[in-house]
Amino acid sequence: MFGTISGEVEVNAPASLVWEVYSSLQLAAIVEKGLNDVIEKIEVVEGDGSVGTVLKLLFRPGVVAFSYYKEKFIMIDHEKRVKDVIVVEGGYLDIGFHRYLVRLEVIEKDEKSCITKSTIEYDVKEDYAANASLVSIDPLMVVMKLAAIHILAKTK
Repeated sequence: MFGTISGEVEVNAPASLVWEVYSSLQLAAIVEKGLNDVIEKIEVVEGDGSVGTVLKLLFRPGVVAFSYYKEKFIMIDHEKRVKDVIVVEGGYLDIGFHRYLVRLEVIEKDEKSCITKSTIEYDVKEDYAANASLVSIDPLMVVMKLAAIHILAKTK
């Protein structure tokens, strides 16, 4: 069973500045600090933030349906300001998903503002179709809002 879900957040900062955060490891640092009640630790397993980078996200016990997952940056397009990240181990793959991909986009509105958009694309095995209900855009909405707060604080 294939599904997709997305959400957007408007940011009163230039797209180029927002993309600096989204296209690098800065976003992981913001998430680790801002969601420390959910995420115990984010480790860089491999890479420097470019394509091929692998992160391991360790979750606090009892907060989510799994203890960890590893994600890999599979595409970073600096011209279009799009980044694709796919789960490669643990997490959703352990609960019946074939594929779980997050696409992060920074869309310019004007010189001083942009929209951040997150899209989840997933494919869950038929035997585990009920687990599709675990997919929610809410955590990514929180991530986008945290990133916006961080970026706005830096621009003042």
